Amino acid sequence: MSDPGFSNSSERLHEIAERVLSLAHQRGASACEAAVSEGFGQTVSVRKNEIETIEYNRDKGVGVTIYLGTCLGHASTSDFSDAALISTVEAALSIARFTAPDVAAGLPEKELLARDWADPQLHYPWDLTVESAIELARTCEQAAFDVSPQITNSDGASVSTQQAQFVLANSLGFIGGYPSSRHSMSCSVIAGEGDAMQREYWYDSRRNASALDHAESIGRRAGERTIRRLGARKIATCEVPVLFEAPVAMTLLGNFTHAVSGGALYRNSSFLLDALGKQIFSPLVNILERPHEPGTFGAAPFDGEGVATQARDIVSDGVLNGYFLSSYSARKLGMQTTGNAGGSHLLTMAASGDEDFDALVRRMGRGLVVTELLGQGVNYVTGDYSRGVAGYWVEGGEIVYPVQEVTIAGNLRDMFMGISAVGNDALPRSAKRCGSILIDRMTVAGS
Repeated sequence: MSDPGFSNSSERLHEIAERVLSLAHQRGASACEAAVSEGFGQTVSVRKNEIETIEYNRDKGVGVTIYLGTCLGHASTSDFSDAALISTVEAALSIARFTAPDVAAGLPEKELLARDWADPQLHYPWDLTVESAIELARTCEQAAFDVSPQITNSDGASVSTQQAQFVLANSLGFIGGYPSSRHSMSCSVIAGEGDAMQREYWYDSRRNASALDHAESIGRRAGERTIRRLGARKIATCEVPVLFEAPVAMTLLGNFTHAVSGGALYRNSSFLLDALGKQIFSPLVNILERPHEPGTFGAAPFDGEGVATQARDIVSDGVLNGYFLSSYSARKLGMQTTGNAGGSHLLTMAASGDEDFDALVRRMGRGLVVTELLGQGVNYVTGDYSRGVAGYWVEGGEIVYPVQEVTIAGNLRDMFMGISAVGNDALPRSAKRCGSILIDRMTVAGS
């Protein structure tokens, strides 16, 4: 049975998906895919101990993809009535009739579809009343204010709980789905006065609310990080080692994922074209995709097309072993899908040793710690990288003062090859996990 919070049972979602497939077949579709989903949740935020917002969300939808040979049409509706399903199928068919053929279009190969899978254990309902959420948010924010009287203002604290379920089905006989949850808590505060004000934040997010950091811990960490930013200054332009703190180091993992994803590759818009089997990272880098780790963000027994997922070592000792491909992008490249329609699954850059953040600061000796990235400055065609940053300057293996209004620049090829350490301080709050990353040299543009 589905959680009582859902408006529809899992069985009802299955019935809707099967009805869509039947309607498409009756109307002459050569193939069809249906995705039926439902979600709901609540978010509460407070600011300076006052209730700022109480938000409820509830949505549902049916997406229909129909093929007439290699011509594709897609339509969707938020109405689960039979009349709406008929209308949506006919709309998708009409679109397909006017779409140009695309030989790469179509459902995945039948033999690649998932047939049997274990429960991914992604659904952990949180019986949280609005009153309890407000109290948690207030506790979180107050813990930040308690850090120091220099914390003078707040952007607020929020508590969110979300649940969803879906069913995916296609005319090759695949049908499957499962419920999931995501719960989070965050806090952002402001310290200082006038032109010397600084803002920082902290948050945690988990499938299971019982694994969330305590509200006091999240608030205190937000407050401590804000106070450490006071007195930030510019630094002179230089070339030094750069240490990406774990929360921002994950963006480098995201840059890599984008560059070796099918869409970027078949469009020839990646600096890692034809990199399969080649050394693209420092030899100490290993990147693992583990979609079957239960209870985690990124866990999935099948991808967005129903293709079975597999554990893969994407990068071994710096060598690229695989791409992230859907059926469509794989056909465009003359390859086979990797079960990544919809993106990568649980992706981890393994620690290169037993060093935590403090140990990496000591190892760096002198250089820049990056704790915040500003703006967009990544050219995926060339790999050129330039981002505004904030963080800390390090001398003698110790943080000596905060830094702001500087830019770091380099090329992702050189940055990946220049990774000299990956910390063991990865955070489990997203589908990409990566500890702090130390890069041996980058250009830091300051005053």
